[in-house]
Amino acid sequence: MIKFRVHKTLHTAEGIMPLDISFELEHGKLLSIYGNSGVGKTTILRILAGLTSAENLQIEVDNEVWDDSEKNIHLAIKKRSVGFLFQDYALFPNLTVKENLAFALNKNDDKKLVDELLELMELQQLQSTKPLELSGGQQQRVALARAIVRKPKILLLDEPLSAVDDEMRFKLQDYILKTHQQYKLTTILISHHLPEIFRLADHVMMIDKGKIIKEGSPSNVFAEQRISSKFKVIGEIIAIKKSDIIYIISVLSANNIIKVIATEDEIVNFKVGQKVLVASKAFNPLIQAIP
Repeated sequence: MIKFRVHKTLHTAEGIMPLDISFELEHGKLLSIYGNSGVGKTTILRILAGLTSAENLQIEVDNEVWDDSEKNIHLAIKKRSVGFLFQDYALFPNLTVKENLAFALNKNDDKKLVDELLELMELQQLQSTKPLELSGGQQQRVALARAIVRKPKILLLDEPLSAVDDEMRFKLQDYILKTHQQYKLTTILISHHLPEIFRLADHVMMIDKGKIIKEGSPSNVFAEQRISSKFKVIGEIIAIKKSDIIYIISVLSANNIIKVIATEDEIVNFKVGQKVLVASKAFNPLIQAIP
């Protein structure tokens, strides 16, 4: 369980803004933080990692106090069980893939985990390769593996997939989800990509001007807006759920979620992450796969 409460004065392009955030996160959950640039999202991650201070701060992780400004407690960065993955990969260019992972281990850590992660992330054939010889997606897989090689209590992901194309982004989401579940991590993800949030997150915090303005499941946070019944839009399937003898396909287009009914025969043509055309006909939405 993470217990987090912070008050910090931020100096933004729009002037001084107080960051007042308080939340609790259960072990094994994946929280997504959503909001415009400059509202304090990255600052929250940096505070958790011990990289940024605050005027008033309390952080407790699994009953261990990491920060308490009133009691003058501040756990050193190197003593915090945190894996941090930034937008840039920050790999050591002179080390191989395997050496990058091994470098992140503590002295007494089990080195078998390096080989385990190389297999899980499908990096065995690249383990002797140096980062500059890898593609962007491959580098991101290495960076993710390195962030979790010490099995951190908290995995912090700061828009890690913002620089890759849609196809690679979807594949890398698989790796994030797989490692999050395999190692029972507690993960906090900053993302502006709604399909990604729907696919990965258990809970969402929407932040604006340094405060939480809404939180809950992705469906509850983002499903308020609706499109009128007469439309034709392209979107991405974010969920397929069975309801009695029918299926409900949720399609995200811009910031709107459209729910379409499909039969069992129709559902075989669709999968999460697929781009589709949704059109209405006589108030009955139709959905078509895009070749």
